[in-house]
Amino acid sequence: MYGGRGAGVRACGAVMGVALLLAGCSGGDDGGGGGKGRASGSGITQQPDGTDPFWVNPKGNAAAQVVAYEKAGKDKDAKLIRRIAEQPTGEWIGPENPEREAKGFTVAAEEADRDAVLVLYNIPHRDCGQYSGGGAADGDAYRAWIDGVARGIGDRPATIVLEPDAVLHVVDGCTPEEFHAERYDLLKGAIETLGALKNTKVYLDAGNAGWGDPEQIYDPLKWAGVEQADGFAVNVSNFYTTEDSIEYGRQLSAKIGDKPFVIDTSRNGNGPWNEGDEDERWCNPPGRALGESPTTKTADPLVDAYLWVKRPGESDGECKGGPKAGEWWPEYALDLAKASD
Repeated sequence: MYGGRGAGVRACGAVMGVALLLAGCSGGDDGGGGGKGRASGSGITQQPDGTDPFWVNPKGNAAAQVVAYEKAGKDKDAKLIRRIAEQPTGEWIGPENPEREAKGFTVAAEEADRDAVLVLYNIPHRDCGQYSGGGAADGDAYRAWIDGVARGIGDRPATIVLEPDAVLHVVDGCTPEEFHAERYDLLKGAIETLGALKNTKVYLDAGNAGWGDPEQIYDPLKWAGVEQADGFAVNVSNFYTTEDSIEYGRQLSAKIGDKPFVIDTSRNGNGPWNEGDEDERWCNPPGRALGESPTTKTADPLVDAYLWVKRPGESDGECKGGPKAGEWWPEYALDLAKASD
């Protein structure tokens, strides 16, 4: 199975189903804490920082959907979507204005005394031309983009999940061999640039518990610079249980210097879907549920955090009736929340 997950990327200011008001578009002027920066009428605030130090975007898709449902008198649906809106999720930096977006999110998070969670997904030849195909035009463009992200973050706290699928698609052959050496170089450079920032942690994507043979990925992760990163990420945009993800992560960690890792628990409450086309079981599978809430209080000392890297309710791609990758899909969001009772 390919690692491709249709996670989706959007340019700042995009409108996806309901109004999406990103702090990154405003430069963070609205803030994120102390009652500031709420989506109009949603009342979305931060989680207690004792267990969850990550920033909740009060103007994300889910928060806007809460407002829309409340205005329509659909209080039950609004309550369900609030389960998503009140949790911190990854902010996927778009290709056009990386400095402005990274600054906006990290300023808003800092004002709320929280850490921003940023996802960088712009490697050239991304997703092998599948649902989330695209990425930077070439290596120089990618390096300039990473530099922009770094300038935008500055000394503010940020937790970065770096390039979902980038290493896996080299290992499984999805990315043509002619691009392999450049990709390793770009990932190493990104880790070096971002890791040099004062308050930034970088986790390189390392696949999921259902992916192939872990023996195949140890060396490629090293070639991509994982030993210089703060750790690695598993289960990004996927559905494998936290228990299975911990086991997979521990196998990897033992081979790469006992590096810690983070787990995407955003939609893994019911585990993976085991029906339909095996190559697309990851894409908008039905009957899934929200997983553990984001926290640094985890079940294993090697696990730095549970994160919601994929934003629940945003499509994996145009499959099973879904919209384009990254677009808000309120019906799917409702199903995730309902299944989480």
